[in-house]
Amino acid sequence: MELAGHKDVTAATGLDVFFADPRSPWQRGTNENTNRLLRQYLPKGTSMGHLTQDDLDAIALKLNTRPRKTMGYDTPADRLAALLR
Repeated sequence: MELAGHKDVTAATGLDVFFADPRSPWQRGTNENTNRLLRQYLPKGTSMGHLTQDDLDAIALKLNTRPRKTMGYDTPADRLAALLR
């Protein structure tokens, strides 16, 4: 259900949406890791109804400024800044 509107996303953004093959969790590495990181702030089963956009922005900032071993301990924000230079 969560990706039922994938054609709308593609139409609105021009970005293709790809799906992992069934029973192929190795194709979802970034997704699974991101979910694990998000669970530190939003435990499974937690309602997000009370969160404001400021709350969500604060979580995004924490995740985007967190060093990642897979990035040589750069942060996602560092990598994005380097690409935009």
